[in-house]
Amino acid sequence: MNSLTIDAITDADVEPVVALWQRCGLTRPWNDPHSDIALARRRDNSTILLGRDNGAIAATVMVGYDGHRGWIYYVAVDPDRQKRGHGRAIMAAAEDWLRAAGIAKLQLLVRRENAPANAFYQSLGFEESTSVMFQKWLDGRETTPSN
Repeated sequence: MNSLTIDAITDADVEPVVALWQRCGLTRPWNDPHSDIALARRRDNSTILLGRDNGAIAATVMVGYDGHRGWIYYVAVDPDRQKRGHGRAIMAAAEDWLRAAGIAKLQLLVRRENAPANAFYQSLGFEESTSVMFQKWLDGRETTPSN
């Protein structure tokens, strides 16, 4: 049985959440996690949910929707608290949040080489999409293979 308490991020949680994302290897030089957190908290169609284990942040998920599809980012479980069902619990919370908003489809992006993450999402019932993703940087920067 999972013992996480799920709630939304607060101002006091921002630095510990960024530290967890960095520890889990989720941050990239071209994405400022502080800006991503601020953007997710700015509107009613997105949030960051935290799973707390005895008060400590054990898991996170950024969740939002574009009016048609739900999207998740920054799914993290503290490496010292993995293999306890926290990933499943935080994903279930994200799905519940989207259902409450009337969103019926959830999508996410995973790098192809991230085999553990791919296996995790498949174990939750996710299927690889047949769609092709395109990207374009609106600030003019060049796309590199690691973007």
